[in-house]
Amino acid sequence: MSIEPHGATLPATSGLKQPYHLVDPSPWPIVGAVGAGLTVLGIILVAHYSSYAVLVIGLACVLGVMFFWWRDVVRESRTPGLHTPVVRLGLRYGMTLFISSEVMFFVGFFWAFFNYALFPENVSGAVHPVWPPEGVHTFDPFHFPFLNTLILLLSGTTITWAHHCLIEGNRRGLIMGLGLTIILGISFTSFQALEYSNAPFAFTGGVYPSVFFMATGFHGFHVIVGTSFLIVCWFRARAGQFSPQRHFGFEAAAWYWHFVDVVWLFLFICVYWWGAGVPAVE
Repeated sequence: MSIEPHGATLPATSGLKQPYHLVDPSPWPIVGAVGAGLTVLGIILVAHYSSYAVLVIGLACVLGVMFFWWRDVVRESRTPGLHTPVVRLGLRYGMTLFISSEVMFFVGFFWAFFNYALFPENVSGAVHPVWPPEGVHTFDPFHFPFLNTLILLLSGTTITWAHHCLIEGNRRGLIMGLGLTIILGISFTSFQALEYSNAPFAFTGGVYPSVFFMATGFHGFHVIVGTSFLIVCWFRARAGQFSPQRHFGFEAAAWYWHFVDVVWLFLFICVYWWGAGVPAVE
């Protein structure tokens, strides 16, 4: 042990370097948690009282945390010696667990949907237990939903193409592939917004509309997050911050985007197609 001049006792170090990175104190985890809580509370207030203020504040917090936290992580990745092989492995584990938690998030929505679809007698106040409930006209699955399915499937191929270009050192192909994927992601969001604007039911119109908008709406939010993720990667690719050996930021974005693709396929098959009732008259 060594004795400091002011009497403080400090443990002697071994002198060995360790491969881990102890991050600086950050406010973003707690701010992100508060923002997520406000977002959920805002959804409840919108459903019951049509009040959007809390939801807007919550979403603003979440988007702000995304921007500033990603900024800090990008800075860390560009600082020599911080993202060692062990740290990068930990980041991969962390992203894998995050996507796993997102899978369970959507499992809850599918569970709610099938609970009512397979057992319509559980719908409160149902006179004749059928699914979708009587009076609910659903979307034509082979209109906007099918178009959006094709868009997301195509985006899965463009992001894979960009990944292969990155591994092969083809920077131009990487930028083009990312750009096309971003355009497809924005197209998906635009068509879903158009679909919602023509919805034959409202969010507060009962069990089916609530489950539908929660499941597809949160997926749409994930598409927006994934598109933002890809936009960040596009600017980083243009700046030459990715190499065939070190590009975990891109890999994480690609994993997330493929996750979004797969969830939409389940939504299209289960909610739009299998769970379709009488389509709304155009």
